[in-house]
Amino acid sequence: MGVVFHAGANLMPFVGALYGWPTVVGGWVVHLVNSAVAGLVFAVIVSRPVFHSQIESVGESVAAGVGFAAAIGLLSTGFLLPVSMSALEVQSFPEPLVPLPGMLGSFLVVASVGVAHLVYGLLLGWTYAAARGRKAPDSVTSEA
Repeated sequence: MGVVFHAGANLMPFVGALYGWPTVVGGWVVHLVNSAVAGLVFAVIVSRPVFHSQIESVGESVAAGVGFAAAIGLLSTGFLLPVSMSALEVQSFPEPLVPLPGMLGSFLVVASVGVAHLVYGLLLGWTYAAARGRKAPDSVTSEA
């Protein structure tokens, strides 16, 4: 996700500015800290007894990670980002995220951010499963 913001239009200073640190380094630090905190929140939620018994395989853990990341994407870009921009009295991004006109550029931004969150969710779910010692089911059994 950070790569999309950094490479797309150098928006990491903007991300950092949302937290009072308007530099590329500030944006990366803030984004990585947010990602780590979100990962910890995910681990706390799915380790609760109500979810723990329902997330027993790597696939279930990955599905939970993808769902969690999608929720984070909707919350952060649909609510937190507009509220932060309003509080800072910022009307628009400093530059377009992609150098394409109109709806095509907007679609690519939304698609890129969506894919980035889903990849984060896949990695989050897989990492959680690995940390919990979950194993993927054997796809082929051998007769020895």
